[in-house]
Amino acid sequence: MSSGLLALVGFAGATAVAFVAAVPLARWMKKREVKQARESFRLQRESLEARFFDLAAQSGKPRGLRWVKCEWQPEVAWAREARTGLLTAFVSIELHFEAIEGGDMEDVAAVGTVRDACAVFHYQQGQWGTGGKALFNMNAGDAVSRLQGQFVAVGD
Repeated sequence: MSSGLLALVGFAGATAVAFVAAVPLARWMKKREVKQARESFRLQRESLEARFFDLAAQSGKPRGLRWVKCEWQPEVAWAREARTGLLTAFVSIELHFEAIEGGDMEDVAAVGTVRDACAVFHYQQGQWGTGGKALFNMNAGDAVSRLQGQFVAVGD
């Protein structure tokens, strides 16, 4: 066998071994990222909750309502965005609103009804963040199942 052919066979073999090793390594790295992200979220949760509330209250949504209070529930659902792989935390919340004086919602009795929702957080480049987005009429677990196709649940 010529030395060129031997080099090619050796290269192909090394490439195959590297590929076979890369799959478990990638899986391990994703699990490690999830573990680190969960711990980071736990440590930062209070400040993330405050940031969420500030941004959500400034959003002007729902129209005609002022954010009064957000009651944070213990339930957190972890998922990855299917398209990008971005790690996401959905946190169950109960929202309290009041009508803005002179607005369309001022005489609506349902304004005082506590709303179930979930707050959305994303983990990117080792940092948690939020855009203040709330998904209404669902809890954290519902979010992952209702957004099936967009998000894939992340197990323990």
